[in-house]
Amino acid sequence: MTNMTLEEVVGCNSTDRKMETVSEALEELLVAAQRQNCLTVGVYESAQLMNVDPDSVVLCVLATDEEDENDVALQIHFTLIQAFCCDIDINIVRVSGMRRLAQVLGEPLSTDNNANEPRDLHCILVTNPQAEHLKLNEVGSYCKESRCRNQWVPSIALQER
Repeated sequence: MTNMTLEEVVGCNSTDRKMETVSEALEELLVAAQRQNCLTVGVYESAQLMNVDPDSVVLCVLATDEEDENDVALQIHFTLIQAFCCDIDINIVRVSGMRRLAQVLGEPLSTDNNANEPRDLHCILVTNPQAEHLKLNEVGSYCKESRCRNQWVPSIALQER
């Protein structure tokens, strides 16, 4: 076991608290944007919107879990979406915790009794949400701080509750 300095311990706790706060802000933002009909869900749907109306997009959420890391097609889509977002200055965040994301958005985890497929939550765009702008600012500030540390696509882990 290594000894940590007080600065390291305080820094770790501070980083953990910041991550938890940003994670909660992202969840609240997604719920509010969905309520306002300001979410575009799905890789294909997101690519279409960014092609037609990129100025309406204020945040891009790319979500995966460990099992998605080996999905080459999905990773290629992510690379292209990230490049496009960076090119036109859209904040991007990578999220792990697909189960929690589905819970937050009220999505079924599998096909329901009516044979409705769950939506593809791998890519979510937030477009012009008027309310909850403080949450958007909080997530946007986190993205900006991450870019200052040369982390162009910050990651957030959504925690089961």
